Amino acid sequence: MLLGCKDLERRIVEAEMDLTLAKSQGYLKNQLLQSGSSSGKKLLAVIGVYTGFGSHLNRNVYRGSWMPKGDALKKLEERGVVIRFVIGRSANRGDSLDRKIDAENRETKDFLILEGHEEAQEELPKKAKFFFSTAVQIWDAEFYVKVDDNIDLDLEGLIGLLDRSRGQESAYIGCMKSGDVVTEEGRQWYEPEWWKFGDGKSYFRHAAGSIFVLSRNLAQYININSASLKTYAHDDTSVGSWMMGVRATYKDDNRFCCSSINRDKVCSMF
Repeated sequence: MLLGCKDLERRIVEAEMDLTLAKSQGYLKNQLLQSGSSSGKKLLAVIGVYTGFGSHLNRNVYRGSWMPKGDALKKLEERGVVIRFVIGRSANRGDSLDRKIDAENRETKDFLILEGHEEAQEELPKKAKFFFSTAVQIWDAEFYVKVDDNIDLDLEGLIGLLDRSRGQESAYIGCMKSGDVVTEEGRQWYEPEWWKFGDGKSYFRHAAGSIFVLSRNLAQYININSASLKTYAHDDTSVGSWMMGVRATYKDDNRFCCSSINRDKVCSMF
């Protein structure tokens, strides 16, 4: 029985290595059929707006404010900027929740549906892995932007900022912060693995989760290594932990601090 377990472990490791190699060589392109392949033109940015099954009204608010829709969305893509609402699948695949999203997407054509991700609050930290991995396989862009569904975005301000940042590899851009790790179960922002953060119980420096940007090579790193990347209780600290392991260039930009009073900020709390 012991030999059998060791053989199984060896095969799992080999399968993960084969998966990593396949990703690095660009063989995993199954998501292209879902959202349409890139024209081959280098884009400036892919902006993913996190959304959920119960956020239909919020999505309509965004479509009526900062987020273009219909022909305007297509014209924005011609300028090199893709925007998609990002959502996973229901735990009960094919149920009414999934069908409503599919129907909405047929009408609006503005979703990136993460087929391998279960859309649930407890699965949120893993959503970043699926988003960046999927987006970098579908679109060839300079930058990949994660946006929460509770902020108002200055789209032209963000586009201008990113346009001036072209060519910056390994860029990790956002409102950088750190803070105390919540160790008491039941409190907001509780971190079940608090003991891993040392006696000081303080988070490492990371970009706030409301909005942050990764350059292409960092998104590709997540794609290639997704099977082995550890997630914590929150998506912003999870991504921050991945960036600590590579030569990421941290860019602390207060224009990404959505709750600040900075007049030049590109976002504000919704």
